[in-house]
Amino acid sequence: MEKMQLNSLKNNPHSKKSVAGFLIALGIVYGDIGTSPLYVMHSLMVGNGGLGKMSTDFILGSVSLIFWTLTLVTTIKYVLIALRADNRGEGGIFALYTLVRKRAKWLIIPAMIGGATFLADGMMTPAVTVTAAIEGLKGIAINNTILINTQNQVIIVTLIILSTLFFIQRFGTQLIGRAFGPIMLVWFAFLGLIGIINLSSDWTIIRALNPYYAIALLRSPMNIRGVFILGSIFLATTGAEALYSDMGHVGRPNIYTSWPFVKICLLLSYLGQAAWIIGVKDNASLQNMGSAMNPFYQSIPADFRLFGIFLSAMAAIIASQALISGSYTLVSEATKLRIFPRLKTYYPTNFKGQLYIPTVNSIIWVVCLFIVLFFKTSENMSNAYGLEITITMLMTTILLHQWLLMKRANRFFTTIIISFFFIIESIFFVTNSSKFIHGAYITMTIAALLIAVMFIWRYGERLKDDNTYRSHFVSLLAFKHQLNDLRKDPSYPLYTTNLVYLTKIHDGYRIKKNILYSILDKRPKRAQVYWFVTVNVTDEPYTAAYSVETFDTDYMVSVQLYLGFRVDQKVNVYLRQVVNDMMSNGEIRPQPQKYTTIPDRDVGDFSFVIIKEVLSPDTKISSVKKSVIHMRLVLQKFISPATWFGLSYSDVVEERVPLVLGKVSLNRLRLVRKDRSALKDIEVDGEIDDDDDE
Repeated sequence: MEKMQLNSLKNNPHSKKSVAGFLIALGIVYGDIGTSPLYVMHSLMVGNGGLGKMSTDFILGSVSLIFWTLTLVTTIKYVLIALRADNRGEGGIFALYTLVRKRAKWLIIPAMIGGATFLADGMMTPAVTVTAAIEGLKGIAINNTILINTQNQVIIVTLIILSTLFFIQRFGTQLIGRAFGPIMLVWFAFLGLIGIINLSSDWTIIRALNPYYAIALLRSPMNIRGVFILGSIFLATTGAEALYSDMGHVGRPNIYTSWPFVKICLLLSYLGQAAWIIGVKDNASLQNMGSAMNPFYQSIPADFRLFGIFLSAMAAIIASQALISGSYTLVSEATKLRIFPRLKTYYPTNFKGQLYIPTVNSIIWVVCLFIVLFFKTSENMSNAYGLEITITMLMTTILLHQWLLMKRANRFFTTIIISFFFIIESIFFVTNSSKFIHGAYITMTIAALLIAVMFIWRYGERLKDDNTYRSHFVSLLAFKHQLNDLRKDPSYPLYTTNLVYLTKIHDGYRIKKNILYSILDKRPKRAQVYWFVTVNVTDEPYTAAYSVETFDTDYMVSVQLYLGFRVDQKVNVYLRQVVNDMMSNGEIRPQPQKYTTIPDRDVGDFSFVIIKEVLSPDTKISSVKKSVIHMRLVLQKFISPATWFGLSYSDVVEERVPLVLGKVSLNRLRLVRKDRSALKDIEVDGEIDDDDDE
């Protein structure tokens, strides 16, 4: 058996520490967490009764809770611990799962739950960030004209921006992506500058960094929400999971260098808003604005407010774009790990890692528009935002515990550290659970549907394999002579030069019987070489290798493709390279073509056969298992294997075969004479109609 590299796939050139990598990290990684200042302090203020109910101790405690949440969850758990759990530079819950999946089979459960809730949370983020940004324009005069006066106008503008954003995905966003970094650099610098300007009126607000104020607020009667105030506090760290997921795009070193700058700017913004609120909390005109008064926009000096609103809108769009792209990546990884159905994927540009999945794009777009129309304001959205991501964080914590144990870290200290984070995130989950009745049930329902799809896809395949008896598999070695005779038999027309079946080889030589049935029985297919190709998705993201087994022939080849979960599965391209390599090594004969547009062509034509299974009525398994397998087969109807395996422009034949699972007992017929005397002991439902041919 021989294994060779298919090609050389290099990691992202910006994964090393550099100025360019720093800017790209700002543009890709921090979109979600970087737009949190738009609505966090506003949510805290509205949730406690409005500006008139604000007190110095309440504001100090709120900022203290924000600071320590960012420090404990984002900095310590994700930046210092989770970023080290990388799979060849890739991060995120599915990359983490690939590192630990061999430790226990049940780890697939937190991976599926975490991935589904992360996707559901990503559907809410574009809606809430863009709405919050456009709300800043309400009542603002541009050239002495107020363009947006009402919330309905905010909704219309938000729907237009979101629709445009989702529409341009199909064309690729390479040019826009280049501008993300500089814009986010200006955005964070702006946050820090405005924060310093507001802090200049009261530098004593910095004492909020003392954890005493955080603990005191949770026990204070001035906090009418009690511990449930953490539901609003958690909004400040919702982008932490995205930070880990996007590590593969920018590299760990660039996150290490950029996060301190980002955290300082965010902290200055929160401190500045706090100082501003303390200074104006008794202002009657601002109190009369009610929930329409957003501390972020009002705290910006009037001369800079219009620029700040425009910049916040750009930051919101960038945050939305990052999460949309991240959703494509997450679904692609889940697909290649065989826990999600294969979906049609496009690569609009030559930019590495940029992909477009129409189905995912359409679903997120429709859900985002529905969320905007349903909730109407960013205040209502923030009240329902964050529950799903707490679940994702809990699932990541479970997988991180297994990773630390796999690394043979001290078991006692590992358990203590992980338990600490698990308790904190469990508290956040409990406090965010109240958001379920405020609208989080919508995204939780979406997450539940995604989990159901993953379960059906994953366990439907496993149930099918577990209930497929070994008699359904045959040895390729037992059919060597028949295949050799068929390829030499001139009485059958040449079906193709290379006949390829995409299948899974068991024990190195056993395949499903229906494949040999397709070649020999259904319609004898004469070919020069019979190929049995298996695509293996590896734990490493950028693997591109293969191995071959010829069974001591030059007409039967088993090819094992080893492709990383981030590598395109262009089987036809890879297979042609394998053929050329094997011809060069003398393992198979050249296939010179008499009629061709390519000079000296030695590779013949290819025909790919894809076998589709249909559940047979003869299947004898439990009704629950049968339902799961049936639903998986239904999902398969919406999938094009030819497109997934890069065979859109190849000669592909799809054959339907019955899938019979379980032990099937066949009733044998007995011969009876065709006269009524012989049939007198046989009960017949109705009269025998001699004229009924059927």
